[in-house]
Amino acid sequence: MTTQPIKLDIMSDPICPWCFIGKAYLDKALSAHLNHPFLIEWHPFQLNPDMPANGMGRREYLEGKFGGKEAAVRAYAPVVESSKTAGVAIDFEGMKRTPNTINAHRLIHWAGIEGRQTAAVSALFKAYFTDARDIGDADVLINIAKSVEMDADVVKRLLDSDEDLKLIQDRDKHSRKMGINSVPTFIIANQHAVPGAQPPELWAQVIADLAAQADAAQ
Repeated sequence: MTTQPIKLDIMSDPICPWCFIGKAYLDKALSAHLNHPFLIEWHPFQLNPDMPANGMGRREYLEGKFGGKEAAVRAYAPVVESSKTAGVAIDFEGMKRTPNTINAHRLIHWAGIEGRQTAAVSALFKAYFTDARDIGDADVLINIAKSVEMDADVVKRLLDSDEDLKLIQDRDKHSRKMGINSVPTFIIANQHAVPGAQPPELWAQVIADLAAQADAAQ
């Protein structure tokens, strides 16, 4: 396969269960194809841009969003099933709050500057879904930053400021103007949009197709 990198842009939110599942599927495909060409960058897309700064109780959020407890349970049934298929652990009972994710997206942005972006995204998913931590809490974000070898003191100072706040909001708005209205959305080589949590087999086929295209171009 060609060593020429191909950009894979991922629009995601760290409280989106389908983003967590979609990443797990992608990770399986990439681990099976270590010579894949993808250069991955994560982009902000808030599921709830109007969420109060301190978030809200998860039960209140889900029942408000889906129209009651029974409707919320029905809506989440495919998530429960798909998480098992993807092999990811989600502590549905332990998750008590739905946070505003603007600061989590700021952390992802800063991690990208340091070349630790995917590690930060992975840590955020684990913290929220597996460990049932509130990733809207600054102390939680600082601990996550430290866990991926970022400077916790620098991250604390940044979180205490408005640094890159408008940048993240503008990038989110730009994605929506592009026509993206759900996540995860994967964009391959700035040309092909792949929406949703796609299985490893699809990614394996994409990698094979890209390899064939590269060989044909030689």
